[in-house]
Amino acid sequence: MFSSLLQLEDDLTPVPDLAKRWEISEDGLTYDFFLRDDVYFHKSPLFGKDSTRTVVANDFVYSFDRLKDAKVASPGGWVLNNVAQYSAINDSIFRIRLKNPFPAFLGLMTMQYVAVVPHEVAEHFGNDFRSHPIGTGPFKFKLWEENVKLVMRRNELYYEKDDKGQQLPYLEAIAVTFLPDKQSEFLQFAQGNIDFLNSLDNSYIDEILTADGKLREKYQEEVNMQKGPFLNTEFLGFYLDSKTPAVNSELIRKAVNYGFDRDKMMKYLRNSVGYPAYAGFIPKGMPGYKDIVYYDYQPKKAKALIEEYKALTGDQNPSIAIGTNSQYQDFCEYIQRELGKLGLEIAVEVMPAPTLRQKKSSGQLDVFRGSWIADYPDPENYLSVFYTPNFTPNGPNYTHFSDPAFDPLFERSFTITDKKKREALYTKMDSLVMSKAPVVPLYYDEVVRFTRKNVHGLGINPINLLTLKKVRKTPRSDVLIAKD
Repeated sequence: MFSSLLQLEDDLTPVPDLAKRWEISEDGLTYDFFLRDDVYFHKSPLFGKDSTRTVVANDFVYSFDRLKDAKVASPGGWVLNNVAQYSAINDSIFRIRLKNPFPAFLGLMTMQYVAVVPHEVAEHFGNDFRSHPIGTGPFKFKLWEENVKLVMRRNELYYEKDDKGQQLPYLEAIAVTFLPDKQSEFLQFAQGNIDFLNSLDNSYIDEILTADGKLREKYQEEVNMQKGPFLNTEFLGFYLDSKTPAVNSELIRKAVNYGFDRDKMMKYLRNSVGYPAYAGFIPKGMPGYKDIVYYDYQPKKAKALIEEYKALTGDQNPSIAIGTNSQYQDFCEYIQRELGKLGLEIAVEVMPAPTLRQKKSSGQLDVFRGSWIADYPDPENYLSVFYTPNFTPNGPNYTHFSDPAFDPLFERSFTITDKKKREALYTKMDSLVMSKAPVVPLYYDEVVRFTRKNVHGLGINPINLLTLKKVRKTPRSDVLIAKD
């Protein structure tokens, strides 16, 4: 329903959306966005007799002000943390001035947080704007029964056309259903009542996929499956300010990295959905990822590291405790069994997800199971997790990893505009982190999408962004039914 200055291609390249082009100053601080003159807001009586109007630069000023407004309390306000000021030069030029150079800034400008909204409608409805949304996207709001169904209709004013000159989107409508549980979701899809199913759940993963990640034969005539890299690294993190000696030992941390078979784990616990994480923290699919093996399965080496720790410390019964939620309990118990065979005792503490988040942020867990999903498509997003000034609770450095060689490299990356040189620096930083083993990468996730055979044109991308403007549905109906 909404559009931003830029949008992402499936390869995560920022390309024009409401801004037809942009210019960046030599110092990397000033961004001028030149807006299209054929973008209209969805129709609303609040616009007066014409029921709509074109988007101008002042609409972005208002939208950015609203994003920062404490009364709105947007969870995306952080996107503007590095923005010093912004202004409308005229109706067609929107200028942003940064506090510090940030090469990944264009990626931030593709996010829905910075989508444009009209002041007439947002101010009229206030907090109830959520139930009366007006944007500029390919689909417009029609109906919402909270926790039941959301319906969107084709935006007849949308500016984009396909390669043949046909106006997008193709679909006349989208109906999104909200079902109470994952099993109900899958049953509705299997019965043909839902056209699109996103992601997998343990309640039905064995029903639809084989152990090697293939679609089971019984569904192949009616269902298409798409798989591709997802910018999500699943990992164990060590809290390095812990008072537990084993947690603070690089020997033990490396032993855990070497001590379990990721291939086996993925096959039997994930039906081969995802990639075993033998490389660094930067996931497969992210620019800067390098297929480098840091920690493969070497039980003899893991056992030797544990024995070395015992000899150096005199601690003959080293132990650690892993905090996790029920969704990942089986992963942690698998690691518990494998490392137990090698002489490291592991306790698995299962807790609700909100408790896990709170304890992880406050340093109450020696070892924790975590996920890091990219907010924007740049490796900086992953490496910020290890930057010293980002110690929790003031930032995302949950492990409290700190290295005098890492921080200057991280800061230097902001001054490099050459993409390849910056990626080489990211790889160097990732390698440095892995040499100290503050984390145990488990796997790099995959996007998995299921559609009925009569749905065409649905792409796939590493941030699992659902883009439906080029989707067609034949022959039963041109209404797409999706599951949130």
